[in-house]
Amino acid sequence: MNRLIRISMLSAGLILPLASATAQHGDHAGHAAHRAADPIAAAVAAPTRTPANAARDKYRHPAETLSFFGITPQQTVVEYSPSGGWYTEILAPLLRDKGNLIALQPSGRYLDGYKKFLAAKPDAYAKVKLVAFPEETSAIPAGSVDTVLTFRNVHNMVMSGTEESAFKSFYDMLKPGGILGIVDHRLPEDRDAALEKSSGYLKTSTVRRIAEAAGFEYVGASEINANAKDSADWPKGVWTLPPVLSNGEVDKAKYMAIGESDRMTLKFRKPG
Repeated sequence: MNRLIRISMLSAGLILPLASATAQHGDHAGHAAHRAADPIAAAVAAPTRTPANAARDKYRHPAETLSFFGITPQQTVVEYSPSGGWYTEILAPLLRDKGNLIALQPSGRYLDGYKKFLAAKPDAYAKVKLVAFPEETSAIPAGSVDTVLTFRNVHNMVMSGTEESAFKSFYDMLKPGGILGIVDHRLPEDRDAALEKSSGYLKTSTVRRIAEAAGFEYVGASEINANAKDSADWPKGVWTLPPVLSNGEVDKAKYMAIGESDRMTLKFRKPG
């Protein structure tokens, strides 16, 4: 009888590892199925993304951000000022088969850099349409775009005084009911508005005022990209924090522990 018990226990010991392995395989299969069912998740996991960019997902939350803006693979999407191509690495595979990605890049050194970015992986970015802003903006037909996205760029418009013309362009190219999605560094509402011209931070109320003056309706906000550790009062502005780290090695550990900036994530709609 004891021998039978020992055999039963040994058999159970053999079964358990097999069951564990089966469960792990099921987990991997489940993750793969999830990526296949969720095109945004699949695009975030695209093998063409550079590891350094993917490492910033914990700060930029691309899947949640694009979902909040309502991006689908069938849309025509304009990204204003993609510059280094961080979001292009996600939007290009997401829109490649059924949609369209238009990169509306301001002229200057970043335009040349973005051209080099696209040329480095021609198979991945062959369908990305590059349009120089403002010279070639008319190449995007009025009322032809589902969504306009811009990430951490409105503060540059405010600092250069180009926000009115840029937002008018966004409004004109969007279809009635089209979405404008904005992410930018957030300045607390009780701070001096003069800081918006030098710090890289903007008040949410300022961005709303600019968008609404251009004719957009405010849809809502998300705290997806919030960071309570960011006090938004750095001597060298937002560039003190990663990824720029304008102080170099001075207090680098401190700024890395804070992480990237506190960011507003705002959604607007063109009426119609």
